[in-house]
Amino acid sequence: MLEVTPVKAFKDNFIWMLHNPGSETAVAVDPGESAPVLAWLEERGLRLSAILITHKHIDHTGGVMDLQFAFPGIAVMGPTHEAIRGIKVKLKEGDQPQIPGLDVDFTVLEIPGHTEGHIAYYGEGKLFCGDTLFSAGCGGIFGGTHEQMHASLQRIAALPADTLVYCAHEYTLENLGFAKWVEPESTAILEREQEAQAQLSRGENTVPSTLQTELATNPFLRVSVPEVKAAAERYAGHELSSGAEVFTAIRLWKDREYD
Repeated sequence: MLEVTPVKAFKDNFIWMLHNPGSETAVAVDPGESAPVLAWLEERGLRLSAILITHKHIDHTGGVMDLQFAFPGIAVMGPTHEAIRGIKVKLKEGDQPQIPGLDVDFTVLEIPGHTEGHIAYYGEGKLFCGDTLFSAGCGGIFGGTHEQMHASLQRIAALPADTLVYCAHEYTLENLGFAKWVEPESTAILEREQEAQAQLSRGENTVPSTLQTELATNPFLRVSVPEVKAAAERYAGHELSSGAEVFTAIRLWKDREYD
């Protein structure tokens, strides 16, 4: 059984630490800084055996070189289509990398949009999706296109509903605020907001979430829902004929008027 532990970094980043019970090693996903990872490993008497990177942004890669120095020879894996310093194993769609020290089979999904070469790691019912899908939201479009991001989110939406979604930031309450703009009558969104507020007040994290929860409350996965389409058309000021157009309208709406 794979254990997944969040390590906080910066203001709201999560570095996900993966560990098989009984093993003396662990794997870090998107270590934007090294100090929290090193402290976590030391506290548990573990060594780092590998690093998995989803995309090139510095808050996901900034700790790679220091961790390579601390643990010479570790496997650093990341996307083929992005230039990331320290990557030794370049991954593409469909790859199933052998991850040192980890007894789990991950499949690589190419999910561009946030960046042009963004990837995710999917296995054992868990999705490590970086900044593509957030809890109740999605990443901004910085290197790819809106059409790519929509297609990537639709790929994720087709995964089993009980998939655990391990995104890389604590953005849930902020994202739910915008979700209420899109679907103000949604009881599911209001209930999720109350739950998130309670979790945070107890010092807990709101992630991972489940894909089932995202499908019920995340507007960027709900572009075919009539209420979401109607809200997007009101913002755009004209009829929208495809899911990609609805997605683009609500993403621009959030960028321009909410963020």
